[in-house]
Amino acid sequence: MAKTDDKVALFPADDLVALVRAYNPRTNEALIRAAYDFGRAMHEGQFRHSGEPYFTHPIDVACILAEQHLDDASIITALLHDTIEDTKASHDVVVEKFGEEIAGLVDGVTKLTNLQLSSTETKQAENFRKLFMAMSKDLRVILVKLADRLHNMRTIKAMRPDKQAQKARETMDIYAPLAGRMGMQWMREELEDLAFKVLNTEGRASIIRRFITLQKETGDVIERTTGDMESELEAAGIKAAVMGRAKKPYSIWRKMQEKDQGFSRLSDIYGFRIITESEQDCYRVLGVIHQRWRAVPGRFKDYISQPKSNGYRSIHTTVSGRNGRRVEVQIRTQQMHDVAESGVAAHWSYKDGVRGENPFAVDPVKWISGLTEQFDAEEDHEDFLEAVKLEMYSDQVFCFTPKGEVVKLPRGATPIDFAYAIHTRIGHACVGAKIDHRRVPLWTRVKNGQSVEIITAEGQMPQATWLDIATTGKARTAIRRALRELDRERYVKLGGQLAVAAFEQVNKKPTDKALGLAVKHFRLKDKDELLARLGSAELSGVEVVQAVYPELAPHETEEVTPERAVIGLSADQSFQRAKCCQPLPGERIVGITYRGQGVVVHAIDCDSLSNYEDQPDRWLDLHWQAGKFKAIFEVNLWVTIGNDAGVLGRICTLIGENKANISNLEFVDRKPDFYRLLVGVELADAEHLHTLMLALQAENDVAEISRYRNPEQARAPSGT
Repeated sequence: MAKTDDKVALFPADDLVALVRAYNPRTNEALIRAAYDFGRAMHEGQFRHSGEPYFTHPIDVACILAEQHLDDASIITALLHDTIEDTKASHDVVVEKFGEEIAGLVDGVTKLTNLQLSSTETKQAENFRKLFMAMSKDLRVILVKLADRLHNMRTIKAMRPDKQAQKARETMDIYAPLAGRMGMQWMREELEDLAFKVLNTEGRASIIRRFITLQKETGDVIERTTGDMESELEAAGIKAAVMGRAKKPYSIWRKMQEKDQGFSRLSDIYGFRIITESEQDCYRVLGVIHQRWRAVPGRFKDYISQPKSNGYRSIHTTVSGRNGRRVEVQIRTQQMHDVAESGVAAHWSYKDGVRGENPFAVDPVKWISGLTEQFDAEEDHEDFLEAVKLEMYSDQVFCFTPKGEVVKLPRGATPIDFAYAIHTRIGHACVGAKIDHRRVPLWTRVKNGQSVEIITAEGQMPQATWLDIATTGKARTAIRRALRELDRERYVKLGGQLAVAAFEQVNKKPTDKALGLAVKHFRLKDKDELLARLGSAELSGVEVVQAVYPELAPHETEEVTPERAVIGLSADQSFQRAKCCQPLPGERIVGITYRGQGVVVHAIDCDSLSNYEDQPDRWLDLHWQAGKFKAIFEVNLWVTIGNDAGVLGRICTLIGENKANISNLEFVDRKPDFYRLLVGVELADAEHLHTLMLALQAENDVAEISRYRNPEQARAPSGT
């Protein structure tokens, strides 16, 4: 490995001190210089994968924190954050030289570095607990760790490809959403894009190529729209700064996946921020924008009157700008903007030597206690992990009780989530809901500003289908616990049968000793708990056998026959996939029974299910069997391709390369410049569908691809 002269490569201590002094004239320059010299001495002779002196990394982490105007303790911790872990320095030495506060922060960062957050589910859940415990002691620990991860991602190319993929996935799954949850949106976006560049290089390059093409076709939309907005505001006598930007490639890619649209049909890829002098001006600006451009319905959010829990305040709206292209607009004051950029970190930021004067900065103690309160009661590792991830990824909507009290929920939440947010007892007893005084199905998604009323009944208990409706960790945990208690005996009995079948596959028996080993492996309470989870499909028979006899259990997931594909049917019941939604293994499903004719299996979000809302006795809670499926499940796709020589052949070849078989191909619309096709493909599961659609979307000649669903094809099983 090449070594670089650290006298040339290192960012000087004087420059770092000047960077901090620019926003904090009262900084303790001597202590920062001492930390710089100590860290440099401790890392002497150590080099990064790139060949640079190792101490360039702590310096760059400190500079990232200085750019956020953080306090001296955070800057010094950044300079020392690897000394206890990677050098001969000890905790006691750091205490002696820099005090208990900084030593505690360095120790906290060291412990976070040692956590394997991308490990197995059970261990990952336990490590998540440790992560939250470290955060609860001092949130600056995670701020330093996030800056550490950001710099490592910026320089990730020096690592081995397998290490790059591991770090990028961990960043995408954990650190990026955590940064977003803390309100540090700029950091979330950069972390996501850096990880996206590693995990899907071609996908990111495709987005950038198409973006360049769009700019050539439309000109500089940002510059022209910014000029238009500035002119309108000036005419209205409002002083404000307008800033425009194109969204990051990963943000665009995620919107393509969420909306199931190709790049050419994605409209809101530009964002504008308008910074005003007062809160009153925010609403004046909103009026000017809506008078000049047409507002897009359902895309308005007022986070000034209803701030997010991390202190974020802003007005969001989407309007049809030049040439009908949608643009997102955020309107806020300078103080709101500072918090929007720094999030919870704004609590430690300095300006002219004064700390935390921003009135919108959130108290970190209250923030972390609010985030961890519901997780502390979780006894189950997987429940805890699911709850943490659901909360970290959530965006919020605000709705009201009939008495006018505000309830905050994640975007996509349902009345079930609302009921459990009020009280577990209300959730358990829920039998229906009204939104804005109208009766609605329980799977309805609540929206900002709606009034929600929960209808309860004595003796009502949670239904298994609620797990597919609920979105919050609190609701899903409460439902799952209640269901375990209600169905425990049935699940234990079914789990015993499944255990016998699974062990017979390797010529063994599920003795008490064998099951006891599995109980220890999965860290469960007792044998009945193991069998209950096996019966409820939370564990598969293959997983249990592998826990006891790893040398005998198949290394690949067992192949599932079509007859055993669905769990939850009685011995005399057969099933068919609904033609209206064509559910695939891996998707949430429910069954609708037909007397004497079997069961039709629907995807949980199928529009046809509303036809059976008043017939709850016909609903069955079903799950796909765990295992490996053959590519035999037909799904229809809308595909729009360019009308050019060889395009159709390339598309068919691409489908075959992704191990999917074309079962039907129909030309629905022929135009001079494009064809619209209805393509039937045979797939193994939902992941197979996702992979195929991504591959097709990345093809330049594919203008649009989406899943075909037709509620009119909802009908009874054959023969009825």
